[in-house]
Amino acid sequence: MTVLVLSLIFSIFLNIFLIWYGYKVLAKLLYTSDNLGDLYIAFRVFEKFCDSLYNMDVFYGEPVIQELISKIKFIRKELEKFEDIYDLTLDMESLEEELDSDEVEEEARQEA
Repeated sequence: MTVLVLSLIFSIFLNIFLIWYGYKVLAKLLYTSDNLGDLYIAFRVFEKFCDSLYNMDVFYGEPVIQELISKIKFIRKELEKFEDIYDLTLDMESLEEELDSDEVEEEARQEA
């Protein structure tokens, strides 16, 4: 009987610890997901800005800007590997619609 009571007490403490640990891990995962999502959004805005800059008559065909755009696309592909993580807190469909809107391009021009 004593072994059963000790096992029950140990099980209760273990379950409380595991719930606390799971909460902490989940909080860190959501924090990381949110930050990666923000990074992805900022990077996509920067990519659209560089594309619009490259398509201006003054800079069209500039090899340095073309190389910059190719490196940006490479980094974006690397960031997309973490899509499972930032997809937890980021709605990709609404993000694509937002990025395609003219408001994002206008914000990028104003920040430049």
